[in-house]
Amino acid sequence: MKPPADRITLQFFAEPMDSAVGGKTVAAGSVLEWIDKAGYACAVGWSASYCVTAYVGNVHFTRSIAPGDLVQAHARIVHTGRTSMQVLVVIESASPRTREFSIATHCILVFVAVDANGSTTTVPEWRPRTDEDRELRASAEQRILVRREIREAMLAQVYSDAGTAPRTVFRFLSAPSVANWGGKAHGGTVMRWIDEAAFACAAGWSSEHAVAVYSGGIQFASPIGIGDLVEVEARLIHTGRRSMHIAVHVRAGSPTRPHELALTTTCMTVFVDRGESGRAVPIASLALESEEDGRLDRHALDLVELRKKPAPIPPSALAPVLAGR
Repeated sequence: MKPPADRITLQFFAEPMDSAVGGKTVAAGSVLEWIDKAGYACAVGWSASYCVTAYVGNVHFTRSIAPGDLVQAHARIVHTGRTSMQVLVVIESASPRTREFSIATHCILVFVAVDANGSTTTVPEWRPRTDEDRELRASAEQRILVRREIREAMLAQVYSDAGTAPRTVFRFLSAPSVANWGGKAHGGTVMRWIDEAAFACAAGWSSEHAVAVYSGGIQFASPIGIGDLVEVEARLIHTGRRSMHIAVHVRAGSPTRPHELALTTTCMTVFVDRGESGRAVPIASLALESEEDGRLDRHALDLVELRKKPAPIPPSALAPVLAGR
């Protein structure tokens, strides 16, 4: 029986190169790449056109994945606009010996279809067929306004030298090996860069046992061209008792004008330090020494509240996504 055109499942092994520092678990950046790859394949299959990643919602890394695990990335359309598609992606993993899969994370991505000239193009309308479909579409629609609030709140912030909090900055050239079919850097690759810079910032504040537990509000404002100079800046803006909230900004532009880089991507990510025991340990408090430090600290807390607005996707609605495995 031919599977519905609105969904797809990718299956593969988690490889050693996907590992985080220490090699025991898969890095969050690798999981984000898998999410983007599955979502992209689903969006292209539905729209029959090239697509670009526009937004990635709340990604909670609730369970670690080990190198060597068998991974399944399920993706399906849950909402369409005139040129956009919301795609739900669920990542599962299992030991290849038991093949007993369990969910590691899930999130909703937004893709936009574009034509050969890079202009947006219309996509076929997706219509729910079952009660579960309708539940997923309602959940996706609920997130549209919240997504806009989060985007506006993040873009309204100013990050300047007046801030005294620790920051990590990576600079490099976008290599041909990260190019997608449109000749731009893969959205998943950009998310991996974000995770790497955020990890360096978190590890510098805590230790090498820092791990990402959340990544979200990932907004892609413009693509990164091959050969562009890329700057990824991660800044610690808030600490909880056991958490580190890190704002990440990606900028890119011509290497001949290194001081004129344009903002391409923003993200907020949260890390904890699991320590040698594997359990989250207390985090040193971030001192708020300037007005900007205080404002960004409050911004992080505001985002926490905004992320609570959409109701979680119920397990009953996730079941149809996994049924195709």
